[in-house]
Amino acid sequence: MAKVVVGVAGGIAAYKVPVLVRLFREDGHDVTVVPTHSALQFVGAPTWAALSGNRVSTEVWDRVEEVAHVRIGQEADLVVVAPVTADLVARAAAGMANDLLTATLLTARCPVVMAPAMHTEMWEHPATQANIHTLRSRGVVVIEPAVGRLTGADSGIGRLPEVEGIFEHCLSVLAGTTQDLMGIRVLLSAGGTREAVDPVRFLGNRSSGKQGYALASAAVQRGAMVTLVSANVSAPPPAGVTVIPVVSAAQMHEAMLAHAQQSQVIVMSAAVADFRPTQVSDVKLKKGSDQEPTVIALERNPDILAALVAQQTSTQITVGFAAETGDDNGEVAAYGKAKLAKKECDFLVVNDVSHGKAFDLDENEVTILSKAGGEVVVALSSKAAIATAIWDQVAAELARRRAGTNTP
Repeated sequence: MAKVVVGVAGGIAAYKVPVLVRLFREDGHDVTVVPTHSALQFVGAPTWAALSGNRVSTEVWDRVEEVAHVRIGQEADLVVVAPVTADLVARAAAGMANDLLTATLLTARCPVVMAPAMHTEMWEHPATQANIHTLRSRGVVVIEPAVGRLTGADSGIGRLPEVEGIFEHCLSVLAGTTQDLMGIRVLLSAGGTREAVDPVRFLGNRSSGKQGYALASAAVQRGAMVTLVSANVSAPPPAGVTVIPVVSAAQMHEAMLAHAQQSQVIVMSAAVADFRPTQVSDVKLKKGSDQEPTVIALERNPDILAALVAQQTSTQITVGFAAETGDDNGEVAAYGKAKLAKKECDFLVVNDVSHGKAFDLDENEVTILSKAGGEVVVALSSKAAIATAIWDQVAAELARRRAGTNTP
């Protein structure tokens, strides 16, 4: 059982946080809620006390005999603040201690997780971004806000990530998940592209996006800032990930190249269609009519991984995926090594997808090949475990580059 402090700032997203408190309690943790005074305008102290099972205070003058403004932070195993407003970000970055929550943040020597929620303009303001950078430089885990409906009719980045995602992120921090990707910008693709034939039909593939989403979740938990280009995935995105939805290979090509230059690690885990119809009908093609096609002519889609590698800088790391089946001409391993040599990415994750393997399953087995000659075999494991193995290799390569070595 861990001692968890749940800080709550005065944003409308505070109404979602009782669920977070309940999740911690149901998982067996001792929870103390520390709201700001303005947070109580959204959810009252009796609610927090009832759900947490502990007294609720907002001021440093409460329980002076217990020195609560020091003790709460000192005794905590984790402090998570949700929602975090622009005001609280500024006060925390400045080291202020003008209420119980900021005093707790100053005295805490345990991991601190913050989940911001505010309007887009506030989040994107240079002052807020500078404060976020300051907090991250001190080791605070700041989960990127989600994109979606905000207060009123506004939409954009600044929405509180899903509470269940915040909870899972906190559990990973409690478990001691390394923050070796802290501050690293990751661009990642997931899912399977669809190439339209007419308004109803398309050419597609069996990718569910589970591996890509597991990679995105694991990267965020290790401190990365993740942009996820997602093609036709039905699952909710991981907390703290900026999602760019796409449908076709051409749309994914455009989105990946548009964000590549700002990224330090680029992962192409999506299953991208190699071909698309040369003509797309504006109306549904009727069977049994003169519209019924007997042949669908195809043309090549752009090779997104090749394009990313071609413009790769010396400081970037690229990771490709290869879904392969063996045949009379060679085995999966041989095809994977040939593809790595052709693509020239830093790592290639090779999947054997024969006989119904990999696609839309919760487990897989892969081989991680590196340009430097390394080869790591990951036996049948959950896709979350595979994601961890991939990021272990990437993090090690980042560390080698920082140290100025090239040893695989």
